[in-house]
Amino acid sequence: MKDISNYRKSYEKSELLESMIPEDPINLFNRWFHEVEDFGGVDEVNAMTVATNGLDGFPKSRVVLLKKFSEEGFIFYTNYNSEKGKAILNNPKVCLSFFWHSMERQVIIKGNAEKTSQILSDNYFDSRPDGSKLGAILSNQSEVIPSRDYLETELKKLETEFENKPIIRPENWGGFIVNPVEVEFWQGRPNRLHDRIRYLLQDDYSWKIERMAP
Repeated sequence: MKDISNYRKSYEKSELLESMIPEDPINLFNRWFHEVEDFGGVDEVNAMTVATNGLDGFPKSRVVLLKKFSEEGFIFYTNYNSEKGKAILNNPKVCLSFFWHSMERQVIIKGNAEKTSQILSDNYFDSRPDGSKLGAILSNQSEVIPSRDYLETELKKLETEFENKPIIRPENWGGFIVNPVEVEFWQGRPNRLHDRIRYLLQDDYSWKIERMAP
């Protein structure tokens, strides 16, 4: 067994004080997102972990790519018949998390997910490269398949079938929008006394701001 209990790091790159934050968590998320993007050191700033409650009773998390965010919520795309899609349709309470190690920051978002409009899903699907479109049609995501060769062979068939033809979004593929009810911002600080600021959505749609113990 490898003992990694001595791994240590002192977090000293920034701070998060009440005097520095807006009333709305989306504004702060936007600021942090672009600061991390400008700072560099992260290959995909929009990579996030989506945690769901599975049909088998186990929680499960996986990394997907955030494709849009606004006051309404956070949008990503997937196969609705995948393990992830089925879990969300069965229980829409999900958690999103971002870990931006280059600036020693995390954002954790609890919210309720629902399908985006078909128009929004169509528009995003149309913007994808043809290979990604065909991949979405081909893949019965999360299902058992015989081999990698099977995927490659089926893709070649689709490439022939759709040569010089428009590739239409399959009905089982589209977006989810996560409407946040709680957003926590975590900034690493020295001596493990990290800054944790939490926004809680209130009945009047305002946000209650609280500092949490590290």
